[in-house]
Parts: sequence; C-alpha cells; structure tokens
Amino acid sequence: MDVRTICLGLLTRGDATGYEIKKQFEEGSYRHFAEASFGSIYPALGRLTAEGLVSVREEAQDKRPDRKVYSITPAGRESFVGALLEPLKDDRRRSPFAFAMLFSDLLPKDRTCALIEAYLADKEATLAQMNARKSAAQTRGERFVNGLGKSICAATIDYLRAHRGEFEACAREAAE
Repeated sequence: MDVRTICLGLLTRGDATGYEIKKQFEEGSYRHFAEASFGSIYPALGRLTAEGLVSVREEAQDKRPDRKVYSITPAGRESFVGALLEPLKDDRRRSPFAFAMLFSDLLPKDRTCALIEAYLADKEATLAQMNARKSAAQTRGERFVNGLGKSICAATIDYLRAHRGEFEACAREAAE
C-alpha cells in the first residue's frame, strides 16, 4: 500500500496529527507496511485534504504553533474501503541484511558473523518489544497482523540460530 492509503487507514482508527501518523510508521503497527517520512506523509495528507477525503482542523497550543489534526471524511472512508477491495500487489521485502548476506562470500568471516549476530539481536529485541505490547482494544485484524508479525520475526530468529554456524564452518573450510 502507498503512504496515502495507509494514512487513510490510520485515520479510520481516529483523528491524528502528521507527527502522530509519522510515529505510527516508525514505532506502531504501521511500521510493518511501509516506510514514510514527513516528506511523504504531509504531501499525502495535503492531497487527501484537497480531494475531500480528509479534513483538517487547527488546535491552539501554548507557546507553540497551532497543530493540524486530520480526520477522515465519509468519502475518505469509502475511498479507503475501495482501495482494500482492489487486487493486492505482491508483498515486497527489502532487506539490506539479506543483500549483504547474498555476497557474504566476499566478506571477511568476522564481518559475516557480526552481521548475523547484530541482525539476530535486532530481531530478538523486536520480538520482545512486540510481545511486551498488550492492548485490549485491538481489533480482530490488528491481532491477526500482530500475530503474523510475531510469527515472521520468530521464524527469522529460528532460521538465523539454526544456520549461522554454516558461515563459520564454510569460512574454516575455505581457510584449510
């Protein structure tokens, strides 16, 4: 899904500022779907507002500029559901780690091992963070997606633990 559609989806859950939307892309459940910077979120919100799919109101803040709070309109909700009814594109997984591992035969053994250990530690921390989050207000869909994310993360951890020794063994064999 594109940033525009994901912003609409997030706004179906409640009103939000651009900053709050950005935070969901970085730390919340939406981080699994796309990366988004302020440079893509605010133009998307601007287009959505111009198209009448989102409304915006300003709220005053003490000693700070007014904040803009975005709300989905009925037309925006209809557009979002319409986007969900379209055929889905294939999942894309972009991984700098997988790319580096593809060429691990060109790397020193200690670099390959360091990459694997760092990636493993990151995935373990991510899974621990996912397991620590408890929310009674989750929808059935949110529970499903969080469970899927946990399963993918756990499978990645299991795979890394089971196969990291192959690189150490291959490096030892090449040195002999």
